[in-house]
Amino acid sequence: MKKICLMVLALIVLNSCTKNFEEINTNPNQITDKMLEQDFNLVGSSFSVMLFNLMGHQIEEDLCYDNWMGYMGSPTPYVAGVNNTTYYLRWIDAYWNRIYGSVMSPSKQVIQLAEEKNLPLFGDWAKLVRILAISKLTAIYGPVIYSNYGTAGLGSIKYDKESDLYNNLFTQLDEIETNFKANTSYTGFTKFDPSYKGNIASWLKLLNSVRFRLAMRLVKVSPTVAKTQGEKALADPVGLITTNAENFLISLNGEVMPVSMICFDWNDTRMGATMESFMVGLKDGRMNKYFAEVSDASLVTDHPAYKFKGIRSGAFINAKDDRVSYSTISTDFKSVQNRRGFTASEIAFLKAEAALRGWANAGDAKTNYENGVRLSFADWGAAGVDTYLADATSKPINYIDPKDSKNNFTALSAITVAWNEGDANELKLEKIITQKYLATFTNTLEAWVDFRRTGYPKIPHVAKNDSSPDWGVITADQWIKRLVFVPAERTGNAAAVSEAATFLTSGKDDIASRLWWDTGTPGNF
Repeated sequence: MKKICLMVLALIVLNSCTKNFEEINTNPNQITDKMLEQDFNLVGSSFSVMLFNLMGHQIEEDLCYDNWMGYMGSPTPYVAGVNNTTYYLRWIDAYWNRIYGSVMSPSKQVIQLAEEKNLPLFGDWAKLVRILAISKLTAIYGPVIYSNYGTAGLGSIKYDKESDLYNNLFTQLDEIETNFKANTSYTGFTKFDPSYKGNIASWLKLLNSVRFRLAMRLVKVSPTVAKTQGEKALADPVGLITTNAENFLISLNGEVMPVSMICFDWNDTRMGATMESFMVGLKDGRMNKYFAEVSDASLVTDHPAYKFKGIRSGAFINAKDDRVSYSTISTDFKSVQNRRGFTASEIAFLKAEAALRGWANAGDAKTNYENGVRLSFADWGAAGVDTYLADATSKPINYIDPKDSKNNFTALSAITVAWNEGDANELKLEKIITQKYLATFTNTLEAWVDFRRTGYPKIPHVAKNDSSPDWGVITADQWIKRLVFVPAERTGNAAAVSEAATFLTSGKDDIASRLWWDTGTPGNF
């Protein structure tokens, strides 16, 4: 818990109310050195930091959607075992502060400087990074401050309604796309771009891929907009991210991979029981690329051929030492230099879903589904993909916690891997989203999005549900829907927060309120 406290303290230092957003994380030394104007340094030097901060760390990821989606489980009983993982919020604002302090604030400065220095493409690039950031933030909170961000002198800075926000994002993507396409040979980004080395065509493929991702989010709440935007991305001659060589990788800038630090340095995270259920049950060849085998055979008597043991989401935990011996992540993560921000496998699975929905240029659902699995296996260096794709009998297994039977669960999914053209579309979609889930390890927010909008993959409930009227009650048959608006906003921008709550489907700022695109309606077709 000491580590958590230190991280919270660090975040508090970064935090301020909305009225001072433009002052957050400003380096007093920048802009004053004339040397920064050489080779576009003045506008380009912030990009590696902005890109790095698109992703989160322990409080934002590991103790939130990494746990909620069963990728990881915590052996540590934080705050007497009552915390985010059991649906009682202790950490609310870390990612909010990260995005506004380390992406929105510096990007605002870049956009202003790009205009002053007549370097408009740098402004467009900063806007695209903003879209990447805010599309993640809205998936966590719902309404966010975007179109009114940076407006000074107002008593209250209004939040964007989600329907307005997505329309705005699509419009901005159009504008950036037009400008990038008119300048595909531009090389000004090269020295500042750790992801694509300044290649405009690669950024255009990412832009189309982001459009496709956001379009699919809206498929149940606004199907016409979803189809229009999705087909626009599919039809664009520039294309999408379709090979692993084109994956959007986010540089760690020399830092340790967060999940590696949490797992090996702090012993505060382990394999999730849901991943054990799916990966052991389906005999998934990526298992040892994600996780490490346990040395204690008594932990895996239920499946001795697969020596992996996870911790259930929201588990009953008495002492940290009880489960430190469960599966760590693979030691390969100790030396990685990049994080996966957007992969070709995700595009393949999006295309598979689009094909089920009859979108133009989506191709064949089976081909895309199998391509997504193949791309993921290749990306992680896993073997046995042909055998895996042909398996029509293996299913997720029930989970047994050898330390406490209260954490046991019966698998809710009976999914297999092999594609069956005779299956109903709903079952086909479950297969697509389940494989997409298994492929997006270490970039798990989109899996939480998919789960809320489709109901897939079928994952167990938390073992221990500590939700309460303090933050919202999650009933026994449901899962957490969002994080609440942050404390600094509740006090420093109260009128806007009150209005933003009315934008939520329930009208309440709590963890049980569905986001706009999470309709809660059964079935997907």
